[in-house]
Amino acid sequence: MGEPFCKLRSDWLKFKSKCKPRPQMMTSLGHGKITGPNEVTVLKEDGSNDTVKTKNILIATGSEVTPFPGIPVDEEQVVSSTGALKLKNVPEKLILIGAGVIGLELGSVWSRLGAQVTAVEFLGSIGGLGIDAEISKNFQRILTKQGLKFKLSTKVLSASKQGDKVMVSVEGVKNGKVEELECDTLLVCVGRRPYTTNLGLEELGIEKDEKGRIPVNSRFQTIIPNIFAIGDCIHGPMLAHKAEDEGIVCVEGIAGGPVHIDYNCVPSVIYTHPEVAWVGKTEEDLKAEGVEYAVGKFPFAANSRAKCNDDTDGLVKILADKHTDRLLGAHIIGPGAGEMINEAALAMEYGASCEDVARVCHAHPTCSEAFREANLAAYFGKPINF
Repeated sequence: MGEPFCKLRSDWLKFKSKCKPRPQMMTSLGHGKITGPNEVTVLKEDGSNDTVKTKNILIATGSEVTPFPGIPVDEEQVVSSTGALKLKNVPEKLILIGAGVIGLELGSVWSRLGAQVTAVEFLGSIGGLGIDAEISKNFQRILTKQGLKFKLSTKVLSASKQGDKVMVSVEGVKNGKVEELECDTLLVCVGRRPYTTNLGLEELGIEKDEKGRIPVNSRFQTIIPNIFAIGDCIHGPMLAHKAEDEGIVCVEGIAGGPVHIDYNCVPSVIYTHPEVAWVGKTEEDLKAEGVEYAVGKFPFAANSRAKCNDDTDGLVKILADKHTDRLLGAHIIGPGAGEMINEAALAMEYGASCEDVARVCHAHPTCSEAFREANLAAYFGKPINF
């Protein structure tokens, strides 16, 4: 045993000696401000400054909670998504301002823990922007069955603390009817905004757009070529995986590599139960663009694994080009939707047709068989097992 081990170690040391040394990383904690095209000044907690000289600068400051005008957050009775993660007790009544992704994720958790949850949403549907209308309606039906209540097409006028209660005044968008709602905790979840204040952008002539985002080109460069920006502080959906991919390809581009991201293939997931996930075009998108399309659907009620798990709410919906059969969009509500959607993203990234997916052997019994069946329905006109 000794000789092979010694040879293996010798080979490893030779390999290691040929490897390029890893670049050293320096960390400086504090608030960073760009004070020159090649300089970042860090204000530390103790009041001192640390100046860093650099060839390139990458802004990845993310986002922060969007405040609701006139309703200050104290993170106790009136909370943001941050405060909603550390409530001391399960509220008897919880009101959500907003029935988008964050509100529904947190609201459904507290509902399962015993809170009476009411979501007040200005729009006429739940799930926020990007969700397919049919999936949204199914989502609302399922959450209502779980006990959540919804006031859609309703705007919040004001909120005030009265002892240990919060009174919320709301008004119907269509009928103008005003009513008062009472809760123990009010969760303000109307979205997030780019964190781009006090970064030194204005001093360098880098103007932000109307939403506070930093304009960049296809290589993530600002108007100053060696200053880059990625993630929540630029255009596009505020998703961690989207920011991660941008960071990777941006740095590869700085090193001389190609830069490419197809934002149509970036999936979105709502982490509720059941999960909701989608990638690509919605049916509403295709109608607006005048694209002729085919639809394939398969319910989890007809899926063996979902039935075994007694978790049959939801369906898979596939949208394909009517003439070429190319997969244009996938929309899933049901068990494991967040995992399943990655197969759709991969298929779309490689330009697959629904027939391509339908002819791939899927293990039985798995929930992913529903994805195959929906693609078969879009391509052939009907699934096999329903």
